[in-house]
Amino acid sequence: MAAAAVDSAMEVVPALVEEAAPEAAGLSCLVNLPGEVLEYILCSGSLTAADIGRVSSTCRRLRELCQGSGKVWKEQFRVRWPSLMKHYSPTDYVNWLEEYKVRQKAGLEARKIVASFSKRFFSEHVPCNGFSDIENLEGPEIFFEDELVCILNMEGRKALTWKYYAKKILYYLRQQKILNNLKAFLQQPDDYESYLEGAVYIDQYCNPLSDISLKDIQAQIDSIVELVCKTLRGINSRHPSLAFKAGESSMIMEIELQSQVLDAMNHVLYDQLKFKGNRMDYYNALNLYMHQVLIRRTGIPISMSLLYLTIARQLGVPLEPVNFPSHFLLRWCQGAEGATLDIFDYIYIDAFGKGKQLTVKECEYLIGQHVTAALYGVVNVKKVLQRMVGNLLSLGKREGIDQSYQLLRDSLDLYLAMYPDQVQLLLLQARLYFHLGIWPEKVLDILQHIQTLDPGQHGAVGYLVQHTLEHIERKKEEVGVEVKLRSHEKHRDVCYSIGLIMKHKRYGYNCVIYGWDPTCMMGHEWIRNMNVHSLPHGHHQPFYNVLVEDGSCRYAAQENLEYNVEPQEISHPDVGRYFSEFTGTHYIPNAELEVRYPEDLEAVYETVQNIYSAKKESVE
Repeated sequence: MAAAAVDSAMEVVPALVEEAAPEAAGLSCLVNLPGEVLEYILCSGSLTAADIGRVSSTCRRLRELCQGSGKVWKEQFRVRWPSLMKHYSPTDYVNWLEEYKVRQKAGLEARKIVASFSKRFFSEHVPCNGFSDIENLEGPEIFFEDELVCILNMEGRKALTWKYYAKKILYYLRQQKILNNLKAFLQQPDDYESYLEGAVYIDQYCNPLSDISLKDIQAQIDSIVELVCKTLRGINSRHPSLAFKAGESSMIMEIELQSQVLDAMNHVLYDQLKFKGNRMDYYNALNLYMHQVLIRRTGIPISMSLLYLTIARQLGVPLEPVNFPSHFLLRWCQGAEGATLDIFDYIYIDAFGKGKQLTVKECEYLIGQHVTAALYGVVNVKKVLQRMVGNLLSLGKREGIDQSYQLLRDSLDLYLAMYPDQVQLLLLQARLYFHLGIWPEKVLDILQHIQTLDPGQHGAVGYLVQHTLEHIERKKEEVGVEVKLRSHEKHRDVCYSIGLIMKHKRYGYNCVIYGWDPTCMMGHEWIRNMNVHSLPHGHHQPFYNVLVEDGSCRYAAQENLEYNVEPQEISHPDVGRYFSEFTGTHYIPNAELEVRYPEDLEAVYETVQNIYSAKKESVE
């Protein structure tokens, strides 16, 4: 009977929504139902927010059921934006109707700004002040971020330009927030020893689009601790570490009890879970990100040591970090409490080497050199993070194919957040931005700061200031948009069009064309270095700007390109800057690129029809 009543009422609700003045009989049938049934119907998912608004205006009872802080509007909010619910506590009073309105408004504003970015910044890198519009929006930042994530998660191969700029904005907003959190973290007193928290900030900053949180990483470590406790229970069922409550721990003073913990840890980490030092792929940034260390169960000495240290301390073993040259270590005190200790009163633990315990002599053998006693000393959180970021900085300098140098830029940001007056790194940052042709105004600010810190850098600073000012002046002199018409006589030799998927005849890479010139427009030095004169047609042939599947951008001669008979998406980070959609055979240019090549799209359709349709017919 109850089910029948609900089904009957469910049929009445759409009618009430559609009718401006519902019949009294239909309304009476609905409002006479028990409140729980009515609430169930209104939360069933069949009604939109607009429907709920109209239903609530029909009578007092329905208006009370649909009050802003009630279950009906909470369900509307949850269904529309499920990822936001984690930000609300069950005990909080929330006016869900108002939250819905604010989130809806934030989404519209965010989309408006994303849509404007392509037109504003198509010809240049988004400047430092380019994000000011979204920074100045009113409303909770999490609402804007959520809308950007919704754009990124749009299904299919469409809205590529929206996704491209939504990603840039989200990257910037999250990094700014993380950097502020890191700076606040660094203001903690020296005895604040949350090494894991600092490492997670570094991880988050370098991976702002990933869902990384200290809470989640700590939960994974807690699960490892539980396994260690299970093993420890088999060694000593009365071990004091087993009595520690979750989130609470104290230090155990007896060496034998500490040794039992370390034995259990080594068994779980290295034998049971198969954690190991990554000797095969040592110079990979993933080895430094704590969430990746836990996923891949491998890392380098410093990341493996931080994991080992965190677990040991939770179980009462007071290990300490040692900034040992070339190989980060932990130390374990063997001396009596309160005694005067030297480096020989410690055992040194190599978490990279399966928790092996080393003497001073074995530590020196490990790195192949004698070191002073000072290098066996404990270091604070800031020094540990400095070493982690220093490793990332070294990897960033090694980057080859990544022409955006994102890792180098991120690691420079992190290092300068900790040590803002490092002249050589400031100079490297200025040179990097200058090389990439981005943020000339910021380059000038950095150079001015360098000159204040070290007037001896006048030569390097002066050179960069001069060329940066020249760059700014050239940008000011640029007028209008260059439009290239295929029908123009000087373009008669251009065979290919923007958006076509091509293959390089010599090197075999797949790419998509995003620009072309009737002849090679590069300078004499580039033409000589690239040996263009050895080509049958030399530089007097069309050249194409292409985005390559390996993430690089290249300038290819027409005679070196051919149609890709099996077209596929090109996984290049800048595809969305130029194209709005991938059709399966070609890319469709966005509005800004189409303005520059207005006749290419028609040529693409003709090419696709001739090449791929003919292939399909031959197969059939």
